[in-house]
Amino acid sequence: MDLSYGPEYEGFREEVRSFLRTHGHKAPRGQGLRSSNLREWQALLIENGYAARTIPKEYGGFGATPDILKSRIIAEEFATAQVPGGLGGQGVSMLVPTLLELGTEEQKRRFIQPTIRGEMVWCQGYSEPGAGSDLASLRTSAVLEGDEWVVNGQKIWTSTAHLADWIFCLVRTEPDAPKHQGISFLLFDMKTPGIEIRPLVDMTMNHSFNEVFLTNVRVPKDQIVGQRGQGWQVANSILGHERDSLGDPNATLQRFNRLLDLMRDETVDGARVIDNPVLRDRAMEMQGRVMAMRFNELRVLSSRVNNKNDALLARLITKLEGTELRHALEGLGIDVMGELGLAYKDNPLVRDNGMFQYHHMFFLGLIIGGGTSQIQKNIISERGLGMPREPKLAEARAEKK
Repeated sequence: MDLSYGPEYEGFREEVRSFLRTHGHKAPRGQGLRSSNLREWQALLIENGYAARTIPKEYGGFGATPDILKSRIIAEEFATAQVPGGLGGQGVSMLVPTLLELGTEEQKRRFIQPTIRGEMVWCQGYSEPGAGSDLASLRTSAVLEGDEWVVNGQKIWTSTAHLADWIFCLVRTEPDAPKHQGISFLLFDMKTPGIEIRPLVDMTMNHSFNEVFLTNVRVPKDQIVGQRGQGWQVANSILGHERDSLGDPNATLQRFNRLLDLMRDETVDGARVIDNPVLRDRAMEMQGRVMAMRFNELRVLSSRVNNKNDALLARLITKLEGTELRHALEGLGIDVMGELGLAYKDNPLVRDNGMFQYHHMFFLGLIIGGGTSQIQKNIISERGLGMPREPKLAEARAEKK
């Protein structure tokens, strides 16, 4: 069996490697969303087709036709070189593909190019204090008054809201409709009067989450994606792309390669950690899980290109396994460092700027965020495996009577 990609694709692989040899040192690391270096790196990646690869040129992308193997080669080579790829996040990874699918032509031309080039930063207004796993129970309202929506309510766990230029937000526009049918999807500027942002500090000791309070926020009526009252369909498109990004197998491969470097560099009693049979076995287990995730990524790409209906299941697996794998992988990195694995922040003995410790705590949160593992397992079992739905508490009580 010949598993090689063939001359055309191996030639493309060499092109990617040549780019990384020439330009890889320019990749910014650990810089904020507002970094000019980050925008310059993104522009260089788009120009060469290594970011925004299949986004049409009229919207600021590279304009290539979808090619699963070329996408895989790009991801492989950037991960192997441990060079950061293009911009991700809520705007690039979640909103842009949704606008390409469901947005108006005016919305595509207005929002996609500045978003993929890092000039417009987005946050996501989904979760509320009483609507987390049951997102459709959201209560933030939007009432149409003339040519404007008037929005009132509260959002929570809003990542990067304090840095964002714009928000894509779920609101209830049809209060009398069934809860999944009365929701709309609005886009609005975070500088709009009536928006208050309060910080939430998480277990990493960083401020990345926020509470957002909306009081009589006025939004032009044409800043709605899809039809009024059909925002749940738009929301599900966004959630599918979010699940892809939260468990990104290519980022996981890059972290695994860094873990192997760490195991080769760290020593115990003069012996390399990678030569310790217990820790080496754990690393081999991680490698198997990383490989499985990357094969699942091919399934996602193939389903998307061929318009198959199993992409949702593959994405749910990406989120479920991807976040749990990253938490375990970063934990192994901490164990590899021994007592130094307890160092964090400004401790002079900290390794890798404390990134293994940071990601270990961060991905523990992501096992909950973006749809808890328990919720993912329920959906996979019901929609993917055809198992019966979990009984509702009220139904179980009725049966007992």
